[in-house]
Amino acid sequence: MDEIQVPPYFICPISLEMMKDPVTISTGITYDRENIEKWIFLAKNNTCPVTKQFLTSIELTPNITLRRLIQSWCTLNASYGIERFPTPKPQVNKPQIIKLLKEAKSPEMQMKTLKTLRSMASENDANKRCMESAGTPEFLASIINISNEVPDEEGFTSTKEEALSILYQLKLSEHGLRSLIASGNNEFIESLTRVMQRGSYESRAYALMLMKDMFEASTPTPILGLKQEFFTQVVQVLRDEISQKATKASLQVLVQACPWGRNRVKAAEAGAIRVLVDLLLDSSEKRACELMLILLDQICQSAEGRVELLKHAGGLAIVSKKILRVSKAGSERAIKILHSISKFSATPSVVQEMLSLGVVAKLCLVLQVDCGSKAKDRAREILKLHGKAWRSSPCVPMNLKSSYPF
Repeated sequence: MDEIQVPPYFICPISLEMMKDPVTISTGITYDRENIEKWIFLAKNNTCPVTKQFLTSIELTPNITLRRLIQSWCTLNASYGIERFPTPKPQVNKPQIIKLLKEAKSPEMQMKTLKTLRSMASENDANKRCMESAGTPEFLASIINISNEVPDEEGFTSTKEEALSILYQLKLSEHGLRSLIASGNNEFIESLTRVMQRGSYESRAYALMLMKDMFEASTPTPILGLKQEFFTQVVQVLRDEISQKATKASLQVLVQACPWGRNRVKAAEAGAIRVLVDLLLDSSEKRACELMLILLDQICQSAEGRVELLKHAGGLAIVSKKILRVSKAGSERAIKILHSISKFSATPSVVQEMLSLGVVAKLCLVLQVDCGSKAKDRAREILKLHGKAWRSSPCVPMNLKSSYPF
């Protein structure tokens, strides 16, 4: 059989495969829809792959003429086993979505609209971006913002949870995420807090994962105004261990919230320290352990956090145990936690407890291995701070005493 030659203008410049749904971008170059969507939306590129020019718009215009040429070529070469691909389903457009949102007035119509929106969002990333530009996030947020204090009509809760699921599925741009959290009174964050308090396990997870994305895109201002109830509910999700994704999202949300003193105190008062220590006792996954140690370090920079850590029977022990067992970053955070305790909360009983738990021996070991200069400096400072109580103790193994900084 003769080799079939595909005309070069039928080939997608990115994948070198034959186009099935050719679309033209703002630079005038035509690509296969699936491949250019991956380039723009998944890889988050804002340039044309061929010309390297900046994309003035992410709108993808169907190249109908080229698509028909390709389909005709497929038909002419059917005898060689080449199948003619079907005409792609028409893409949604902004006026179509705006009309759909305006019609969703009653609860019954809202649920019908939500099902249509979910179907649109599941088709491709171009639909998601079109939905975002047409005001879909604001529509979904308005459903979620309806207070749970009013009596629920039949299906009201499922409507709210459906809206939250779609909002997370949209994978909003940074601008879209910032718009959600931009409200001066943090209304949307409070709505998500209510979902965490009263929603299903799935909705609570979606609320946390969406909040993580919002915090990563946000300025500090709305995060500084977080209420105590927010921390209480995030810590409760951690305590309930809904799923690995929800746990990791909860940790990331708290890490984003706790560089500031007021939030550290609120996290401590919400019981975060006890939950984190309990989770660390059972966790071996590297990234999760790192996040827990980062968060413990942040909260222990407050007096309230240090008090809570020392209250937990396994607090000092598990922090010490994680040194040299997680990662270099994990070791640095664990030593930083012990440094905060040693410098600001080292009562005689705490100093003795650190000795009996093997914390002092672990710090001596740190000075003998390669674990970073900052970690070694902090370990050395801790040992010097309480050298009088620790240096001559039989609790420190003889092979490590040579490391003790005199």
